[in-house]
Amino acid sequence: MAKVDVHSLFSEFDIDLFKAGKHFKLYEKFGSHLITLDGVEGTYFSVWAPSAKQVSVIGDFNYWQDSEHLLKVRWDGSGIWEGFIPGVKKGNLYKYKIHSHHNNIITEKADPYARRCEHPPNTASVVWGDDYAWKDKTWLKKRNQKNSLEAPFSVYEVHLFSWKKKIEENRSLSYVELATELVKYVKEMGFTHVELMPIMEYPYDPSWGYQITGYFAPTSRFGYPEEFKFLIDQLHQNNIGIILDWVPSHFPEDSHGLGFFDGTHLYEHPDPKKGYHPDWKSLIFNYSRNEVRSFLISNALFWLDQYHIDGLRVDAVASILYLDYSREEGEWEPNQFGGNHHLEAISFLEELNKEVYVHYPDVQTIAEESTAYSGVSKPVHLGGLGFGMKWMMGWMHDTLQYFSKEPIYRKYHQNNISFSLTYAFTENFMLPLSHDEVVYGKRSILGRMPGDEWQRFANLRLLYAYMFMHPGTNLLFQGCEFGQSEEWNFNESLDWHLLQYEPHKGVQETIKALNKFYRNEPALYEKQFLPEGFEWIDYNDAENSMLSFIRKGKDLKDNLIVVCNFTPTPFEEYKIGLPQLGKIKEVFNSDHKSFYGTDNYKNKITSAEKTPWQSQPYSATIKIPPLSTLVFKYTSSKN
Repeated sequence: MAKVDVHSLFSEFDIDLFKAGKHFKLYEKFGSHLITLDGVEGTYFSVWAPSAKQVSVIGDFNYWQDSEHLLKVRWDGSGIWEGFIPGVKKGNLYKYKIHSHHNNIITEKADPYARRCEHPPNTASVVWGDDYAWKDKTWLKKRNQKNSLEAPFSVYEVHLFSWKKKIEENRSLSYVELATELVKYVKEMGFTHVELMPIMEYPYDPSWGYQITGYFAPTSRFGYPEEFKFLIDQLHQNNIGIILDWVPSHFPEDSHGLGFFDGTHLYEHPDPKKGYHPDWKSLIFNYSRNEVRSFLISNALFWLDQYHIDGLRVDAVASILYLDYSREEGEWEPNQFGGNHHLEAISFLEELNKEVYVHYPDVQTIAEESTAYSGVSKPVHLGGLGFGMKWMMGWMHDTLQYFSKEPIYRKYHQNNISFSLTYAFTENFMLPLSHDEVVYGKRSILGRMPGDEWQRFANLRLLYAYMFMHPGTNLLFQGCEFGQSEEWNFNESLDWHLLQYEPHKGVQETIKALNKFYRNEPALYEKQFLPEGFEWIDYNDAENSMLSFIRKGKDLKDNLIVVCNFTPTPFEEYKIGLPQLGKIKEVFNSDHKSFYGTDNYKNKITSAEKTPWQSQPYSATIKIPPLSTLVFKYTSSKN
């Protein structure tokens, strides 16, 4: 039998923390670690398998033979198996062969803590380590300002597999290629952050990364772990933050993954009413098990620590919060108080956010949560879940529904476009137009716009400008920024050739201008989550399908007047209420010629009149283009 030396990276204190669910740097202990023991180079392995009676490391260094390299179980009841194997090097492939006490079941598993995985469809873990030299110190020093809730936050959501492909080679771009092309593009477009759909290792391309098997390994589809670090480093050096889509809600049943790990329900809840997702045919983590909570929170901190990630967008939070999520009567059981809240899962989310912000106060956690659950972005000590922001799904549904209607009918649905402001400040909302809105027959965002070609593109520019002017941060999925015509296809490159056509180029220029405008206008971000940062001028002009409002900064001189015309009818003279005397000038017009607009309705500097209008003490008469958003600013004012 091959030699396995007794060795441990765990102290007794580590074990106590692990058992209590309070060890949040498990990645420093579990998995495979290249070390030198008594002058001999090799690899230390450790894995949690409490129901095992035998665990061996199998790999390309022992011809995948069971019982060649047997790990030793710890004496302390932790269920941890460990040992040092001399001669195992960086790049060696391995798995754990686990013989269970439970019905003598034998499983063959990838390492849950592996830092690198084989390229799918291969499923082995890879012994790995790197000494990447980061060069993003400048970014990290100022990240607390860039990631502040009082800073502009415009996110470009990207699926690396399909963003851009080398068509002639039939492949996606590598991490290194993306570090040039994606970084250059995002910087040119003016987005403040990139959000990557899950890049943790996943076996099945059509899952888009949401069925994870390698929680601690960036997918090998695009290169090595240090090359992913290089991509992040390049984003940071170009003043772009990076958010990772993180999936603590469920995991796949693939035989090499976490499911039935040691022959028992180790990571998943044993009761299928709490441990199985009927929609996604996947397994749900057991949030009441201390060691599982430690695993998940350690994983969140791992990406913030080892990869300098600036935020985590937490997927499918609603499915975590509710026991009856996507279940019929009889398919779920109430909690101890008779309700449908998953109390242990809620406790997990609270602890996750507390630990993230204790260790990394300058990052953001963002909840994809689609219900009216109260306090998602309220601090835990004030009774909330503790997220920094929450996706505003209601705004997204209402707005897309409104825009899909022919303009002639919009006057009957004015509430759809104004209703979001009745609850806009109950959470720190991010407005998302995400990948979920351009798949499964929903059509592209452009494809939902009614009218002839010009009207469709004008509607799209109007939608985006309204989105940027609405309180909150925003997120836009790849391709939406230039009016992708077709639905998103995860397996194909975006239709970059569309940019040769004027209407698509005009949409792209609109997003560039909006990002620049957002960053340069404090009224759009300083109070983006506060009710005192917004005031209606008029939301009652349903007959003309018009909205007008004020966005307010900390300084009165920064205030903006926003007017949206949701019909193709232009107005040579439209009277709006104003809060002050003085002169206003047009500072943004979505009908500009560079955006493929008519460019026929421009406003010169206009003086406010002492005529009350729309509940405001003063007023002015302006020109309003068809299907447009206009923004005005005082050049001088008198209270």
